[in-house]
Amino acid sequence: MELLLPNSLFFMLYFNKPYLTGNEIKYIQEAIIKQTSGNGFFTNKCHQYFQEKYGFKKVLLTTSCTDALEMAAILINIHPGDEVIIPSYTYVSTANPFVLRGAKIVFADSSPNHPNIDVDSIELLISPRTKALVIVHYAGMACNMDKLNKIVEKYNIFLIEDAAQAINSYYKNRPLGTFGNLSCFSFHETKNITSGEGGLLVINDEKLLKRAEIIWDKGTTRASFLRGEIDKYTWVDVGSSYSPSEMIAAFLLAQLESLMDIQKRRNYLWEKYYCNLQSYSNNDSFGLPQIPKYATHNAHIFYITCKNASTRNNLIHFLKEKNIQASFHYLSLHKSKFYSERHDCRILVNADFYTNCLLRLPLYIELTDQEINFVTDSIIEYYSLSN
Repeated sequence: MELLLPNSLFFMLYFNKPYLTGNEIKYIQEAIIKQTSGNGFFTNKCHQYFQEKYGFKKVLLTTSCTDALEMAAILINIHPGDEVIIPSYTYVSTANPFVLRGAKIVFADSSPNHPNIDVDSIELLISPRTKALVIVHYAGMACNMDKLNKIVEKYNIFLIEDAAQAINSYYKNRPLGTFGNLSCFSFHETKNITSGEGGLLVINDEKLLKRAEIIWDKGTTRASFLRGEIDKYTWVDVGSSYSPSEMIAAFLLAQLESLMDIQKRRNYLWEKYYCNLQSYSNNDSFGLPQIPKYATHNAHIFYITCKNASTRNNLIHFLKEKNIQASFHYLSLHKSKFYSERHDCRILVNADFYTNCLLRLPLYIELTDQEINFVTDSIIEYYSLSN
């Protein structure tokens, strides 16, 4: 097999590169002139975009997705003794906000054919203390929302969508983020659209709308005051400084204006990876992502699954020797140093499989066809040499 090697001696195929649309600096300069603190012109423009495009009832920009999840934990009144079910195969930010409020985390396994939560295992984890179920749409691919909605309605528990990776993804033509009582998105520099750091809280539950705005602004009624609804504002609830500066919002607005172009390119690259590797993937080599019929994906991550940890680690080293950065993902949280002693000893086979075997490949919109061919040819070469 002949590999098309890059010509440059300084070639390095990075795992991720944030994309700039060209308007970020312009909008940041405008923000510096208009207003630098949060909840100004650019924040409102971003809020308007999300509400109009996706039909979210109310949205609030935050400084991170972690902050959005912290707001969610406060809004649903998490207290010590409450239990919250989350997938083990996720980033620690999914769990931390609820741990900080005193909750006991009950970890769920992943499904056998996808890193998303194993929906069929959830009911066995519910107890009288269960307050909420937090789901993660891994790689921007939807969980089975019909089944999940039935579960949360049956047991009268809150549903929180950790949609950090799921901007512009859908379940049966309905945008992710519209299902949970609350939903949280990320605009970290590794995401499809970015503001460096940044997040979004989506409030779909009307009972939580007013309080969300208060918590967002340090527990005060300042937002109502700025709208002229009251003649002075005061401290009425717990809260913190969750709103980002106008410079962050300005950066994000530039990205949002190019979202569909970004998505078109990322989807093209994802499909090229898939087509290049499809005929070589099987049970004896590596697996490819499986997209459920009910879900779209937003090309946030392209991953393969190796047979075992040693194969995955050897492949990472093989690609590194060719100046290709590829990366594993999460360590299952139930096996983390912090939580292993608090876990109830259940073996989460699928979460551990993805911890040991999942490998993410470079994906950013400036990748070329030649570079993707180089990555996939290198993977095929590795397996050819290993057999």
